Amino acid sequence: MPRSEAAEPDRKAQDASETVSPNEIIVTGQKRAETMQDVPSAVSVLAGDSLAAAGVEEIADLQNSVPGLSVSAAGLTQAVNIRGIGLASGSPNAANGVATYFDGLFQPPIVSTNSFYDIGSVEVFRGPQGSFVGSNSTGGAIFITSKNPELGHYGGYFNLETGNYNRAGIDGAVNLPVSDTLALRAAGIYRNRDSYYAMEDPSLGQPGKLNEYAGRFGLAWDPSDAFSALLKAEIARKDTGGYTYRPILGTRYEAARSDDIYTLNYNSPTANTEKAEQYSARFDYTTGGGVNFRSISGYQNKRITNFYDVDGTNAASLTQSQFVRERVYSQEFNVISPETGALRWIAGGYYQQNRILVDISNNPAAAVHVDVDIRNKKVTTGWFGQISYYPAPNLWFDLGARYSTYKVNGSGAVTLVRPGATVFLSDPGGHENDDQVTGKIAVNWEPTGDHLLYAFVAKGYKSGGYSSTTTTFAPEKVIDYELGWKGTLLNGALTTQLGAFYYDYSNFQLDALNPTNGSSTLINLANATVKGLEAQAQLALGGLRLNGTASYTDSSLSGTDFIDSRGVAYAYPGASNVPGCSAGQTPSPTAPYTCINYEDFTLSTAGGPNLFSPKWTWNLSAEYTIAAGDELTITPRVNVSHVGSRYTYIAYDPVRDRLKAYELLGASVAFSLDRLTFEIWGTNLTKEKYSTGQTNNTSEFYGAPREYGVRLKAML
Repeated sequence: MPRSEAAEPDRKAQDASETVSPNEIIVTGQKRAETMQDVPSAVSVLAGDSLAAAGVEEIADLQNSVPGLSVSAAGLTQAVNIRGIGLASGSPNAANGVATYFDGLFQPPIVSTNSFYDIGSVEVFRGPQGSFVGSNSTGGAIFITSKNPELGHYGGYFNLETGNYNRAGIDGAVNLPVSDTLALRAAGIYRNRDSYYAMEDPSLGQPGKLNEYAGRFGLAWDPSDAFSALLKAEIARKDTGGYTYRPILGTRYEAARSDDIYTLNYNSPTANTEKAEQYSARFDYTTGGGVNFRSISGYQNKRITNFYDVDGTNAASLTQSQFVRERVYSQEFNVISPETGALRWIAGGYYQQNRILVDISNNPAAAVHVDVDIRNKKVTTGWFGQISYYPAPNLWFDLGARYSTYKVNGSGAVTLVRPGATVFLSDPGGHENDDQVTGKIAVNWEPTGDHLLYAFVAKGYKSGGYSSTTTTFAPEKVIDYELGWKGTLLNGALTTQLGAFYYDYSNFQLDALNPTNGSSTLINLANATVKGLEAQAQLALGGLRLNGTASYTDSSLSGTDFIDSRGVAYAYPGASNVPGCSAGQTPSPTAPYTCINYEDFTLSTAGGPNLFSPKWTWNLSAEYTIAAGDELTITPRVNVSHVGSRYTYIAYDPVRDRLKAYELLGASVAFSLDRLTFEIWGTNLTKEKYSTGQTNNTSEFYGAPREYGVRLKAML
């Protein structure tokens, strides 16, 4: 159906996974409910009910189903990048480059690996979202929406699972229609699994295990056609027993690492617990003329406590304890015109406040050690709007703009703790203000109701910050030039999406060493260009469903001079916040180090691809539903995905700074009888061994081995 002829979307639609036809998925990431084929932007949508079948249990798994998306493990955070732009730092001073929203609330980068359950849809928008999202969406945005309570419908589901590594889990949801205007929905999950890893010294714990539970409660109230309210509350707890990694080849302790990637030879205990709570309230009021007034309020509280073996071997006794807490308060207002007439518009305002606490102790059991205390307060605001003008029923122009402001103030202390004395080393605090105008200009044309052509120029920005009490780093900026085509063929059975893009990307932010005090800090290193092609296709023909995605990204980060922090870590293991040597001062050969000659580690690079940017990603999946009798259906499914190699550091060392490409194969077969489904599933069936990320400049994480199990799902 041509966009200009679409009826006003139902503001009370339960979730974005509802389909108009087998391939028409509803998308809500641009404030309105639209079919994916009518959205003039590069977007991928995964319906919540299909996530498990696709092997998607958390955000990191999305890279195996979404073109151009890369999610790399980094310990405390994840480096989420789209088209080579996102997050390349674990510093609390760094902002997301890919904005992630859960039930309408912007998510901080910590506590981001929770399992999905009772999800309505996941929408991934690629490219800067400068109008509706604003700051910190230079790479794109991910919108995760849990299922809403439904009026007039009793239902839900109950899911049991078991598998290898003593995997056991239960999740489910119940939808209760209390009255004609009030509905409740309760959902929860519990999952337990042994670690993929064996400890050479089992007495030190079981890092990599999983013990997780979460619960969500929703209330929907629609007292009239004009007003509706949606309230949600969620708590989540997760215990993984600690981080799991080995030293990277080419680093200090490579000779001491275990031979097998799933064997750990730590010599200190590890721990990792994560806690999160989130509360959201959405209110909609629609006037008699069809103008929608919307308010979305939210509060989040996320905490991580961990203790880990820094070197990842028994060759040294380098440890760190860490506590991180981030609280987020947010408020958004939207005013949305009816989806009729030649002129349509959206306007809004946004406020967000983040309060961050970081406490780190390096080698806390040692008589002499370094502690780091950081306190940050960030305030983000935005005023935005978009106008769509239709000079003809099949032609329209979009003009969007957003004015964003950002302010951060931080304080704290880096201290050297000695017996009987504590010595102040430096203040990791500072302050920074920035503001920016971003937005989009687009022309969109539907030559027929089954085809959409679009072209636009968009600008995105990622906020800057402070590096010290006296220095700051500038915001990242990206200008995106993009062309796209979306087609619906075979009477709606086949849908396709093709696109090409070119980025002008400036002020790349990366962790670097401050030679004055030896602390890790954020600086602007270089500029880049990014260009590429993307393709998606979905075929639903009888019982056959085929899905395919592919992305080619060619990026080029300019050359620069920098202090090689990995070289420092190799020469001075365990060094943290060690000041640079003054004239005539000689560094001590062993820890605790008196000083370091950082000029000895200055390198130059001619440049290379953007970090965490695979050149190729692709995915193919197929399933076929077979009717076996009047009620029984059998659905086999297979999925194969590829993520190309990625560099993780600007030295571009092909051994220590590169994650190799990998392919994953998964399969399942489901037997459905009436309201019961029994499924046999397996992931990483070829036992691929691959790296998923790096941390501390010295260690690397690994992907899950082959897993298999069974699920039993009952619909209520």
